[in-house]
Amino acid sequence: MNKLLVVTGGTKGIGKALVMLFAEKDFDIITCSRNQGDLDQLEREVSVQYGGISISVYQADLSVRQDVDKFVKHIKSKNQPVDVLINNVGIFLPGQINQEPEGTLKKLIETNLYSAYDLTKGLIGDMMERKKGHIFNICSTASITPYINGGSYCISKFALYGMSKVLREEMKTYNVKVTAVLPGATLTASWDGADIPEERFMKPDDVAAAIWNAYEMSSQTVVEDMILRPQLGDI
Repeated sequence: MNKLLVVTGGTKGIGKALVMLFAEKDFDIITCSRNQGDLDQLEREVSVQYGGISISVYQADLSVRQDVDKFVKHIKSKNQPVDVLINNVGIFLPGQINQEPEGTLKKLIETNLYSAYDLTKGLIGDMMERKKGHIFNICSTASITPYINGGSYCISKFALYGMSKVLREEMKTYNVKVTAVLPGATLTASWDGADIPEERFMKPDDVAAAIWNAYEMSSQTVVEDMILRPQLGDI
């Protein structure tokens, strides 16, 4: 039986790069997105390129708790242990705390934090029982570097980074690894419309490769925090 990767937001950017890389490494894949058309396209693409693995796609908005619960049920229905969970879903809304529209923090916390918290709680029991598993939380350099116009986004990513640290301590005796990934500006849909040369951004494939390298470490070693930035620095 192949190992299983569960990655949220797997149709674009870092999420898609992770799907393609882990599929190349003979992992079965379960992923989700809000857009069914994007999911169907991803499923076709992976099936054509990697016929030896299974990919299961599921439409869900993980900012909604009921959708998280349904996604967990879908994953467990496969009767296949989760080896790697990557909490990748996230949104960016620019703004300053004193100017943000009502509800901005709530929306960002629900998407960037609660989705990871609730999905992890839904799946981690099996990892604890098996004493095996690796959880990656896609945080951000905004998790450690506050900046003007980051507002609620920074708050949500600080919180996800904090969750990663707490969870890592809790999971040590269960041999479950927890890695916080803090990418800087990466060429994803979040930057659509920005008048910035592509070479100023990191490539999603590079972030995925770094995650794979951290996963490949022996059971005696965990990469706790992984900070990646464009060579020329933050944008």
